[in-house]
Amino acid sequence: MYDLTLTFDNGPDPVVTPRVLDILDARGLKTTFFVIGEKLADPERRALAVRAHGEGHWIGNHTFTHSIPLGEQPDRDAARNEIGRTQAAIGDLAHPQRWFRPFGGGGNLDARLLKPSVVDHLVRNAHSCVLWNAIPRDWDDPDGWIERALDQCSRQPWTLLVLHDLPTGAMDHLERFLDRADANGARFRQDFPPQCVPIRNGEIVLSIQDYVSCIEESNRP
Repeated sequence: MYDLTLTFDNGPDPVVTPRVLDILDARGLKTTFFVIGEKLADPERRALAVRAHGEGHWIGNHTFTHSIPLGEQPDRDAARNEIGRTQAAIGDLAHPQRWFRPFGGGGNLDARLLKPSVVDHLVRNAHSCVLWNAIPRDWDDPDGWIERALDQCSRQPWTLLVLHDLPTGAMDHLERFLDRADANGARFRQDFPPQCVPIRNGEIVLSIQDYVSCIEESNRP
């Protein structure tokens, strides 16, 4: 037996997200969708975020452009441009804890995630920073990620799994993954393992030193 929290990054996608929502609804599962801010400008994609919210899923912030990890951006306006604009786009769909997931540039848990001004923004705006402890690289291996995900889940008591509602073909296997996880004793839940939320409601509750770059200090005149 183990606990399993599902999350979906990088959407909404007009083809894949509806199918994911249908699968989750049929099983009574609630998750979090960490959305890309610029995608919400498209009415069809925003309607999917509205649908997800209406069906009990949480909507989180996954930057506006998902282009360069924030810890690698020297621009001091990066937090406002990437986090602030996305939160404005999410609007009243936002969870009270204002979930934010940084972009790791390939699932990396290192200093690429954040930088000092980004941490300041998260604290000042009462965000909660949500990381992860399992990333089966479904975008990179759309047909083979299931075994990797099941193995990662089996190695810890509570898994926060990152999947992607993107048109890679990976979500064609979502039902099979859920069947196998359920057969293996997964207890699906919507909340996050405490060790994966180092900033909660604007308060730094766990060490974030490993996730914060010194890019701004290195670029001072």
